[in-house]
Amino acid sequence: MPGLATLRPSGDSEACILLFIFIPILGRMARSRRRGFWKPLTVAALTAVLAACAALPLPKLPDQVPARWQQGDAPAAVDLRSWWTAFKDPALDALVERALAHNLSLGESVARVEAARRLSGASELNHLPQLGFHTYSEPTPDSSASYFQFGFDAKWELGWFGRRENEARIARGSLEGSQAQAQAARVSVVAEVVKTWLELRAAQQRENLLVPLARDAQRRSELTATRLRLRLAAPTELALAKAREAAAEAALVEPRVAIARARHQLTALLGEVEPDPALNDFGAMPLLADAGIERVPADLVRTRPEIRRAEAEVLKSAGELGIAQADRYPRLGLGGALTYASKVIGHTRLSDAAGIVTFGPAIEIPLFDWGQRESVVEARNAELAASLLAYRRSVVEGVAEAESALATLEQQRLRTLALAQAIAPLEHEAQAAGTRQKLGLGDALGRIDADGALAQARIDLLAAQLDRGIAFVALYKALGGAPLPHEDAP
Repeated sequence: MPGLATLRPSGDSEACILLFIFIPILGRMARSRRRGFWKPLTVAALTAVLAACAALPLPKLPDQVPARWQQGDAPAAVDLRSWWTAFKDPALDALVERALAHNLSLGESVARVEAARRLSGASELNHLPQLGFHTYSEPTPDSSASYFQFGFDAKWELGWFGRRENEARIARGSLEGSQAQAQAARVSVVAEVVKTWLELRAAQQRENLLVPLARDAQRRSELTATRLRLRLAAPTELALAKAREAAAEAALVEPRVAIARARHQLTALLGEVEPDPALNDFGAMPLLADAGIERVPADLVRTRPEIRRAEAEVLKSAGELGIAQADRYPRLGLGGALTYASKVIGHTRLSDAAGIVTFGPAIEIPLFDWGQRESVVEARNAELAASLLAYRRSVVEGVAEAESALATLEQQRLRTLALAQAIAPLEHEAQAAGTRQKLGLGDALGRIDADGALAQARIDLLAAQLDRGIAFVALYKALGGAPLPHEDAP
C-alpha cells in the first residue's frame, strides 16, 4: 500500500538518545545518600522516556481483493496509462494530451497538491528549535515611568510520546489524499474526453446516415403522390408517406444537437472558450478492436483513486488517534530567553538597560480535565474504525464496478458482432433491389425500402459501436486508468 507502507512504526530518536544520557545520571543519583528522593524520580523518568520511544502502530488494512476477475481477461491487453490508444485515432490521442495539459480542473488539483506538499513540509519543522524576537512595554503603577523590554526567546518542543510522528502521518495523509484527488481528476478528464469524442464522431456518422433516409422519405412522398393521381394508391398511403417524411426530417435534429453539445463539451474540457475549428471536421467513428486488461484485481489498490484516497484517510485517522494519545502525556521541551529591560522616565530619558538570560526545561503536564482527553481518544478510535470500513467499502465497490464494466463490455461486443452480421444480407438485398429496378422487375419504392432497411441497420450498428466504446471507457475509469504525473510535477 503506497501510503501506509511509507510510514513504518518507529520511535523518536531524541527520546531514545536522552534515555541513554540521563538515565545513567539518574541511576547514580538514586544510589546517593538521598536515595528516597531520587529512586522514584528515576523510575518515573525511565517510564516516561520508554513511553516516548514507543510509537502507536499503524492499523493493518483489510485485504478483500479477489485473485482474478470473474469475467476473465481478453487476450489483447491495454496499458492502463494509455488505454485510449486502443481506438487507433491520432486525433483522439492529441485531444487527450491537450486536455491533460490545459484542463482547468486538473490545474486546480495540481495546485492543491502543491499546497498540501508545502504544508506537509512545514509540519516537519514544528519540532525543530524556534527562535523569535519580542518587545514589550508596561507602565509603572504610579504612571511616572514605564519599562521597555526587548530580547530573543527560543523554544524546542521535543514532540515525544509519538506526537511528532503522528503529526507527520496526518500531513502525509493529507498529501496523499490530495494526490489521489488529482489522479481522480485525471481519470475523469481522460474518460470524458474519450467519451465525448466518440459521441461526436457517432453523431456525425448518424447524421450522415439519416440525410439519405430523409431524402428517400421525400422521394417516397413524391412517388406516392404520383400514384395517387394515377389512382394506384389510396389517400391514406400519401398521408403515411408525409408522416414518414416529417419523422425523417425531425430525426436529423438529434444528431445535430449532439454534435453541437459534444463540441462545446470538448472545448470546456480543453480549458478553452472558443471551439477549435478542427472539431467541425467530419471523421470516421473510431472502432475498438478486441482488447482486455493487463492488471489483476489486486492492482486496483494501487491504481484506483478512490481506494488510494480511502487509504490516505486511514493514515490521517491513525495520526489523529496518535495525537489524542500523546495529549495524555506531558509536553516536554527546552526554552530560553535573552531579555533586556530599560526604564523610560519622561518622554526621552532612558535608564541603562539590564539584561537577563533564562534557560531550562519546559514541561506541561495534564492533571485533570473531567475526562475530556479520554473522550477525544475514544472519538478518534471510532473515526479510525470508520475510515477502515470506508477503505473496505471502497475496495468492494471498486471490484464490483470493474466486474460490472467487464460484463457490460463483453455483452456490447456480442451485440456489435450480431448487428454486424446483419449488414451483409441487407447490402445484398439493396443491390438486388437496384438491379430489379434497372431491369424493370421492381419499382423505386422497393429500392427505397431496401436502402432504408440497410441504413437503419447501419445506424443500429453505429449505436452498438458507440455503446461498446463507452463501456470500454467505463471499464478503464473503474480501474483508475489515466497517466500518472511526472516525477517532477506536483
